[in-house]
Amino acid sequence: MTARLTVVGCSGSFPGPESPASCYLLEAEQDGRTFRILLDLGNGSLGHLHRYADPLRVDAVFLSHLHADHCLDMCGYYVMRKYHPTGPQPRIPVWGPQDTPGRLARAYDLPLDPGMTEEFDFFVHGEPVRVGPFVVETVRVTHPVDAFALKVTVGHRTVVYSGDTGPCQALTDLAAGADLLLCEASFRDGVVNPPDLHLTGSECGTTAAEAGVGRLVLTHIPPWHDPQVALAEARTTWSGPLDLAVAGMVIEL
Repeated sequence: MTARLTVVGCSGSFPGPESPASCYLLEAEQDGRTFRILLDLGNGSLGHLHRYADPLRVDAVFLSHLHADHCLDMCGYYVMRKYHPTGPQPRIPVWGPQDTPGRLARAYDLPLDPGMTEEFDFFVHGEPVRVGPFVVETVRVTHPVDAFALKVTVGHRTVVYSGDTGPCQALTDLAAGADLLLCEASFRDGVVNPPDLHLTGSECGTTAAEAGVGRLVLTHIPPWHDPQVALAEARTTWSGPLDLAVAGMVIEL
């Protein structure tokens, strides 16, 4: 099965000069057509998504949590699907935390009823979900709001996306044996970091080593940090294949 992951946006906390905020496009062939899902749609990412796929050809969206850098471009996506010159587009499923419909309606100053429910069919993270060739599993991770790591299996390949999290066993367990761990590295070692919020590069490496993943890709590094520092920190705890996510990066699965 042909499948690939494209990094649409990977900047941490807010868009940076080289990348929009978090958004990852997964594509795979099945039954003679290409299925596409998005993991997050953070601020600035919808515009960049046009470079890699027609946003109207996306089959489903999975939101790790409801901070702006992971979900706010759903507002623009709502406008695109509601007011497109070819007419209103069919609803597509959106999975996220419990308050996803309300959060997005408030973000666009819409009445809660109907909010965006005429454009998106909202579901709460829970049981594994199948979309075409993709099976998506979620687990709650450590963050100040309801936040989830996502595991995507396509064929015999598995990708785990940390979303935003502090160190937690749930992420390590979800990532066990994954081919690829896409892991946020927002914090730096050697400073006092707030607890239960984000990971350092070395903590990403420890998670990858304990989970026995095939490849570690660091992402969600804020523009105020040097990504090479995160890379060097990860190398202190992880000896396997290691890369930095950059906007436009394509990983064949």
